[in-house]
Amino acid sequence: MSAPTAPDPDDTPAVALGPIALVLGIIAAPGVWPGLMFIVMPWSWLAGAFAVTSGLAGIHYARQGIGRMWPAVAGTVLGALGLAGFFVLLAMFSG
Repeated sequence: MSAPTAPDPDDTPAVALGPIALVLGIIAAPGVWPGLMFIVMPWSWLAGAFAVTSGLAGIHYARQGIGRMWPAVAGTVLGALGLAGFFVLLAMFSG
């Protein structure tokens, strides 16, 4: 057994948090545009919430040197936009 058993920081599941946040943010972002808001509403708020959560965790790990920062930040911003679009729609119907 000559191979080291210590894990490499690039082999952890935390590396996937940034790209997952980016993909979910891309799914959530069309919820901001009024023409697409009603079509993507079921996915927009779910994907936005998961994008923000995964993105913030990805930012945390990227600051420790595990994973990349830019997809985590981009996914967090896109997810927050999608989530904000849903809340704006909810506020328009409640008022």
